[in-house]
Amino acid sequence: MDELRYGFQRRLADVNVDQAITRVTEALAREGFGVLTRIDVKETLAKKLGVEVPPYVILGACNPKLAHSAISAEPQIGLLLPCNVVVQADPEGGARVSIADPKAMFQVVDNPAVAPVADEADARLRRVIAAL
Repeated sequence: MDELRYGFQRRLADVNVDQAITRVTEALAREGFGVLTRIDVKETLAKKLGVEVPPYVILGACNPKLAHSAISAEPQIGLLLPCNVVVQADPEGGARVSIADPKAMFQVVDNPAVAPVADEADARLRRVIAAL
């Protein structure tokens, strides 16, 4: 696992983007997350701009229990939800999965009641990336 300033990622050398999406969706489900949204950036840019880019998909992952806790503590936190997961073609082959760090995202919220939610989401999402 590689750390980013605002997330963490892992390269999967042995799979393509579709296979990586399947893996990460299954790993998310084991941690109580469902995928609410799927944005195919490659398809959108091709259609809207006529440009070709490598496969790049953004998944919006949500754990209902954690989302409820966060919204109960800070009603406008929905501006930072759901947890984004990027699955993209890796230039060296295979796919790369990146997950936004909930602790980094929630640092902008001046409400200590969301810290335990961010901690739990962080632990769950780190287990997801490790399971890939």
